[in-house]
Amino acid sequence: MSTPAAQQPSPQLFFQTINAYQRTEALKAAIELEVFTAIGEGHSTAADIATRCKASERGTRILCDFLTVMGMLVKEGTSYSLTLDSAVFLDKRSPAYLGGTIAFLASPMLTDGAKYMTDAVRKGGTAMPNDGTVGPDHPVWVTFAQAMAPMMAMASELIPKIVDPQANKKIKVLDIAAGHGLFGIGFAKNNPQAEIVALDWAGVLAVAKQNAVAAGVADRYSTIEGSAFEVDFGSDYDVVLLTNFLHHFDAATCEELGRKVRAALIDGGQAATLEFVPNDDRVTPPDVATFSMMMLVGTPGGDAYTFAELEKIFSNAGFKRSVLHPLPPTLQTLIVSEK
Repeated sequence: MSTPAAQQPSPQLFFQTINAYQRTEALKAAIELEVFTAIGEGHSTAADIATRCKASERGTRILCDFLTVMGMLVKEGTSYSLTLDSAVFLDKRSPAYLGGTIAFLASPMLTDGAKYMTDAVRKGGTAMPNDGTVGPDHPVWVTFAQAMAPMMAMASELIPKIVDPQANKKIKVLDIAAGHGLFGIGFAKNNPQAEIVALDWAGVLAVAKQNAVAAGVADRYSTIEGSAFEVDFGSDYDVVLLTNFLHHFDAATCEELGRKVRAALIDGGQAATLEFVPNDDRVTPPDVATFSMMMLVGTPGGDAYTFAELEKIFSNAGFKRSVLHPLPPTLQTLIVSEK
């Protein structure tokens, strides 16, 4: 008996996956050439787009066809147009433009770990030198601070509404691994009485302080330079922010930090943790669950933790309870843990 056509084996997924590097490079090329911006401006044919982007017509046509297959452009006859996502996130004129994030997301400092994936799987952690991206004062985090603010803007506005909904009293906020500073700045913008203390490496904090000045909150924005595991936090914080930080470390290290965070909070204070949180099956939702692989190749023991795992981490650190707050349409989740 023959196998039904729908169940016939196919090498399609293998070829799509082994050639997936071309998708990354095509997107990078389109961003660097400003293809999406050119189309958004009204240049629709390969010839017109090529002229605007200072590229060859043949190369532009092949790139735009490839982007169409990827689902990032629409082609009708010989004319190309933007999809809704491309118009919002990849046209430089859009306030939600994300093209600049490739300086971090596609940088060799971040992507090189994947070249050693076989060794990372054998080892159970990054095979890159110096602990990968979590080495002391790693330069990748200055790049992160400079490039990733647009991607975090929405979450930075949503989190204060959940943690400080009334925004009607003085609060003191510690922003650990502040990076670009947007999360602490979000609290300062939400509450005119909020005072922010940002902690990170000196080079990273220079970027955060520039963003605080641009946001008009520099008078309520101070900093602590150094490692979150080594410096003195101070005390009497109402809120401690742990945004996109715990996933870099193993659970025991997260618990250690959690105890230090708890000690810095007032009674009833809150730790606000932003993370990629997969379901208990660890394979859904796919865009969140696959974040674990980035941690495997880039860190010694990091992971994308489930809510049950994060709840245990904070419970072992002495927190009373942790509550999960989805943050649609972002891919991330907020966990608020109460002292």
